[in-house]
Amino acid sequence: MTTNFRLPGPTPLPPQVLAAMQREMIPHRGPAFQALYRDTLAMARDAHRTTSDVFIWPASGSAGWEAAIVNLLSPGEPVLAATCGDFGDRFARVGERFGLDVRRVEAPWGTAIEPAALREALARNPDVTAVFLTHNETSTAVTNPLPELAAEVRRHGALTIVDAVSSVGALPLEMDAWELDFVFSGSQKAWMCPPGLMIAAVGPRAWEAYERSRFPRFFWDLGDAKTAADRGMTVTTPPLTMLYAFHAALELLLDEGLERVWERHRRLGAIARDGVRSAGLQLFADPAHASDTVTAFVPPAGFSARDVLAALRERGVEAQGGQGAMTDSLVRIGHMGWAHEPEIRDAVAAVRGVAAAMMKETASTAR
Repeated sequence: MTTNFRLPGPTPLPPQVLAAMQREMIPHRGPAFQALYRDTLAMARDAHRTTSDVFIWPASGSAGWEAAIVNLLSPGEPVLAATCGDFGDRFARVGERFGLDVRRVEAPWGTAIEPAALREALARNPDVTAVFLTHNETSTAVTNPLPELAAEVRRHGALTIVDAVSSVGALPLEMDAWELDFVFSGSQKAWMCPPGLMIAAVGPRAWEAYERSRFPRFFWDLGDAKTAADRGMTVTTPPLTMLYAFHAALELLLDEGLERVWERHRRLGAIARDGVRSAGLQLFADPAHASDTVTAFVPPAGFSARDVLAALRERGVEAQGGQGAMTDSLVRIGHMGWAHEPEIRDAVAAVRGVAAAMMKETASTAR
């Protein structure tokens, strides 16, 4: 049985990306690599809708938390972390681990951070110099209203640091138009690549903050990365196979057209949510802020996420449970990256079948 791989990361790989990964090695300090890297960074800038710098490191997307902190901030600096799920909480905890003065504005899991709440939190914390935002909270399938939140941060005069791990490449993101300062992501989500790359876009105000930052850094140093990138190079040995993959994936995204990519994900999100509702299941995310890259739902009464995942696996669908405290109380279906209507409709049909069987079992037990 062919598996319908519907995790919210890692995600399926297009044939073109798989083929690119079969390329032989090239000299990583030679002209062929310089051409490859420069072209990859140019396409990555287009995909972020920015004219600013974009850099790539061998890492998971989570490395973006640390890279942002050590390059843009200093020990003890006051920051505001906007949290409405597990990944926002993790970003805040990384800040605390580095000795930042982390304050929080929180929303219940399943809801978004509202601009008014952020505005009030900033008014209560006038000394905050940066705000940590999670664009798409993968753990709860909520997309925060990033343009409006970023506008509040800009009015306050703070840096806007964005975890876009499960959004960029699938959801609308306009780095320059929205005045975002630092945007990071991971290759294994909507970028349609295997895990292994952290990508960060760095705006002009971030460079000003970099000059003030007092954290020690080496591997993540933005200045070193820029010096190397200006020569078409990386500071350390580049992950060539992953760069081949990312280059191929960027070509696919830009050939399709970003607006069409965003519209495709909007359709897939609607199909997934409509299918879950038609199965009689409860969606977890606030409908006004439901994600178009991942859908989360509550298992049928009397069953756990593990039960649902096992039953879906028997039907050829691989999904994922929740995160943190909700590991076994949510089921998440990914529909980002190399995803299209047929496989999402098949996954939804499997969800309907599993839900019907479980509800029938519950009814017969009750009798």
